[in-house]
Amino acid sequence: MSVRVRDLLMHELEELRYEPIDKRIRAELGGTTVVDSTRALLVWEPKRVVPVYAVPEADVAGELVPAESGNGGPAPEGAAPMGAPPELAGRPVYDPSIPFAVHTTDGEAVRLVTAGGAQAGQVLLDFGDFDAWYEEDEPNVGHPRDPFHRIDIVRSSRHVRVERDGEVLAESARPLLLFEPPLPVRFYLPPEDVRMDRLQPSPTRSTCAYKGHASYYALPGGDDVAWFYPEPLREAAEVTGHVAFFNERVDVVVDGEPLERPVTPWSRR
Repeated sequence: MSVRVRDLLMHELEELRYEPIDKRIRAELGGTTVVDSTRALLVWEPKRVVPVYAVPEADVAGELVPAESGNGGPAPEGAAPMGAPPELAGRPVYDPSIPFAVHTTDGEAVRLVTAGGAQAGQVLLDFGDFDAWYEEDEPNVGHPRDPFHRIDIVRSSRHVRVERDGEVLAESARPLLLFEPPLPVRFYLPPEDVRMDRLQPSPTRSTCAYKGHASYYALPGGDDVAWFYPEPLREAAEVTGHVAFFNERVDVVVDGEPLERPVTPWSRR
């Protein structure tokens, strides 16, 4: 008998999971360091695929006081201070688009007042509510890094063609393949091999903890279909300026074989 590793990990998705980390974790608010810990944990609440930092209260430079929601303010629309709202209850996975204020375990929502003392205990921190984060002396963006998550960038000579409604948007025999399980393989193509005249800059921006800040391209009058990293993080430097298309929104043909459109949080709903 054998078990696929991905299935094994997904089997534990309904559990509250944690992992100690050896890195020093710091967070800033208004230019002041308010979290400084060498005793941090990564915590995944049930259904969450991205962790949050948890640190002892003694490592938080401020007073923790009751809050209306887990993010220190009124609960966002569709979120509840504790417990998933009914409209999210049927989701098997909570991706990073689900706000921190939505919790799937019991706890007390608090906010940080950056003056005064601290108490004993463990605090889960809303990554987005702080101005800057550091792992040791390296800036951290997007969300805490998962030590079991990685990206691989591999040069390839596969022939990749990208189409939308029968129109060829890109064609290349020198793609960079970016592997980031459980996401689908992404094909990063040199801009010279992309019909840039058929794309227009989009105002959309996103942040990946492993690749950095992304900018997007859209079809004229349509939705976003591609993105690129103008200044990626060190681990993803090789894809600088290369264009990747949403496998979910275009047709990708590799060595003459059409790929099925995957179902991910970026699929059309």
